Amino acid sequence: MNRREFLNHGIRTLAACVPAAALALGRVTEAAAGPRASAPGVFTLSGHAFLRPLPITMWDFSWLERRWPGAGYEDWDQALDELKLRGYEAVRIDPYPHLLALDPKRRWEIRPEWSTQDWGSQSLNWVQIQPALNEFIEKCAARDIWVALSTWFQEDTTERFRWIKQPEDLGKAWQATLDSISAAGLLGNILYVDLVNEWPIDPWTPFLTKAQREDSRELHRWTTGAIGFLRQHYPRLSYTFSGFMVENPTARDTEGFDLLDLHIWMAQSSFNGEVGYAFERFDGKGYENIVKNAERVYRARPKHWQGELRRFIQLAAAESRARRLPLVTTECWGIIDYKDWPGLDWGWVKELCELGTLEAARTGRWVAIATSNFAGPQFRGMWRDVAWHQRLTDVIRAAPVAPDLLATG
Repeated sequence: MNRREFLNHGIRTLAACVPAAALALGRVTEAAAGPRASAPGVFTLSGHAFLRPLPITMWDFSWLERRWPGAGYEDWDQALDELKLRGYEAVRIDPYPHLLALDPKRRWEIRPEWSTQDWGSQSLNWVQIQPALNEFIEKCAARDIWVALSTWFQEDTTERFRWIKQPEDLGKAWQATLDSISAAGLLGNILYVDLVNEWPIDPWTPFLTKAQREDSRELHRWTTGAIGFLRQHYPRLSYTFSGFMVENPTARDTEGFDLLDLHIWMAQSSFNGEVGYAFERFDGKGYENIVKNAERVYRARPKHWQGELRRFIQLAAAESRARRLPLVTTECWGIIDYKDWPGLDWGWVKELCELGTLEAARTGRWVAIATSNFAGPQFRGMWRDVAWHQRLTDVIRAAPVAPDLLATG
């Protein structure tokens, strides 16, 4: 049996473990009023009850920034129809809460996060958050696609992020965002709120000092303070701060979290070092090394790198068990940075992403699973393989959910 046959056999076996009726149903019912009201035999997120895991993807700030011709998101109807065709039922986006709270209808000039990647814009760009945000959520709702909210704290050229000085300010930014969504009657389509992407690393927390990032007590003050503030206004929503897999399953401070949104890649091992990739954001050297070395390094020791990915997934599952919190992963499973580029092939990337999706699905710890962090229309080589996406989103829908994550009454 070759590798492709092995993976397809694993998919068929996993799908057979779940009744067809469970595959057909995602949302069961609106839960009764209350922050954690639930129905028996289901898991809940933001007061909504679900029978089975959701296939999810990350459209980050690309959904709003990449709207020039050919960028992938210029026609939301087309992009969302394509997302639905591939079997995805949720999407994680950035509503720019720190800017929306100041002026949702202002035309903000946004600095590029990088010139080397195809998430967002590679040069100066301009965004107007509302009414675009509500229009996008409404289009998602019309297609039964859930929206998870997160933020990368994209910086505008006037650096207005500086008004965020205390945890309550972060809470107020999100409150204003949720207020604007609620006023349009769209709050019921929000899956969860990730208050800061990959907390607390430097690129996504420009409002923190280096000393604050290195002080666990200070970080605890921020996470508990911001979530606590929001719960006073929107108690039914599910909250988290997304992050990375950690070696110690009880090391992370998760007080107040309703879920773990963990980002997991094989390349979190020694892989990038062997490739010679150092996350160069405005220098082509990193991608030159990916072209020269990445697939070669992987093919030289595939079992080793696959083993590293499995180990990371099991570490995340162990943390979920230790914390009794459900897992969501929206960025995963192979290499972290990739794109359509001369000399780069998607085959080995998809191979690892299939493996990661299968491994995560087997654990029963995930309630929403991505197939990669490239499941968007700007990554044409990944996006155009419709059957690949459909096969894996079928796996996700068929995945079990561990009993301790299910409501009992």
